Amino acid sequence: MELSPLIITLKTSAVATLITFFAGIFLAYFVCNLKRGKTLADAIIMLPMVLPPTVVGFFLLLIFGKRSAFGKFFLQFDITFVFTWKAAVIAAAIVSLPLMYRTTRGAFEQLDRNIIYAARTLGVSEWKIFWRILLPNAGRGILAGLILSFTRAAGEFGATIMFAGNVPGVTQTMSTAIYAAVQANDYDLAFKWAMLLSLFSLIFIFAINTAVQSKSKNFG
Repeated sequence: MELSPLIITLKTSAVATLITFFAGIFLAYFVCNLKRGKTLADAIIMLPMVLPPTVVGFFLLLIFGKRSAFGKFFLQFDITFVFTWKAAVIAAAIVSLPLMYRTTRGAFEQLDRNIIYAARTLGVSEWKIFWRILLPNAGRGILAGLILSFTRAAGEFGATIMFAGNVPGVTQTMSTAIYAAVQANDYDLAFKWAMLLSLFSLIFIFAINTAVQSKSKNFG
């Protein structure tokens, strides 16, 4: 049993989660502070969650393909995205971002606004409010979003196979390895990968519950 799909899955998920961590927190903070257009902004950010993954992958092909303006620009620097490991990371990040964003936004919105108003009255800068009040008090939501994003990125299939392909040793993750094994009528190998991915997801769901319960005790 070749372990490269496991290694690629871990690497892809880790980098994608790092991207969604910062992007999700920024977008959540940005949308929470919008005066107008909050509903529209939320809908756009959440779109990858409700669209079929293959549609997301198709749009990524249009955006990053060699014929697109974006793709042509990067070709000048000999950088391509389609059917590369970078594509697998981008696909995983796009589909998992809504989870990080929505969970973090919910944590921000549950925070008592009077604390923020009091800090502003005392002359505390928005930057310090963000780092010293908002983030620490939204820690449980951010942690839950982080783990959910990682798990979602690890299980991504549709957008990945459309945009990054299923290249062994390059873009073949555990999810696409299952597909390849089934296509080759190797159900034993498909079952092994399926069980490993299921166990993988179960561990992280358990980690969410443990982390949230631990935080609750600390705050309770």
